[in-house]
Amino acid sequence: MGIRAFHKELHNPIYAIYGFVRYADEIVDTFHDFDKVQMIRQFGLDTFEAIERKVSINPVLHAFQQVVNQYHIDRNLIEAFLKSMEMDLEKVTYTPRLFNEYIYGSAEVVGLMCLKVFCNGQTDLYNSLLPNAQKLGAAFQKINFLRDIRSDFEDKGRVYFPGIDFLCFTEEDKKDIEADIKSDFDAALIGIRGLPRKSRAGVYVAYIYYLDLFYKIKDNPAKTLSSKRIRVSDKRKLWLMARALFTERVIGI
Repeated sequence: MGIRAFHKELHNPIYAIYGFVRYADEIVDTFHDFDKVQMIRQFGLDTFEAIERKVSINPVLHAFQQVVNQYHIDRNLIEAFLKSMEMDLEKVTYTPRLFNEYIYGSAEVVGLMCLKVFCNGQTDLYNSLLPNAQKLGAAFQKINFLRDIRSDFEDKGRVYFPGIDFLCFTEEDKKDIEADIKSDFDAALIGIRGLPRKSRAGVYVAYIYYLDLFYKIKDNPAKTLSSKRIRVSDKRKLWLMARALFTERVIGI
């Protein structure tokens, strides 16, 4: 829904980035009867080969390499993303350092890839918005972790937040995490205001949706998050999109 709010010239580049990261995520989360470590590493090799050759018979990688080469997306962003995908294949006890590394590779760099497209060669603008884009990616990922805390524990035996015991997830734990997310959101909004007009509305739509999900999570006790997945209805998403577009284009953010 956010992509639809971008200027049409941004649709395909952002779809290509999304397709790439979604492809890797599906390898990690779906192919349980196969050697997923070998598969994700081969995917990485195929990715960099496509970028270097500027062609691939894999349509997702072909689209992605076009964007990487056109917008000069840094190789280290792609490497960090693939490393975080591999981390999901292991039973990791997340220390603060590993947590920050995972957040960076799984979410922040995706925002930075998109920012490369949004800035389209404006290096000074990219550098000025870089920390805010990272905060937005971090906020989104941390909300995903809170929303999925039960399924992540039951399906993967993992709680991403350092020092948190799922079986003893307290209101104090929840409030500390929420305060951290709120700080990320505040910094992210400053960056959204500085985005080029062609991309600002789409990012703001995503921001408003995740902010609404955040407040819905805040309104539920810790024990509820431990028993069910909080979500925003499709009908409300449409209303949020309309409100975000009106605010961005008519009132200003």
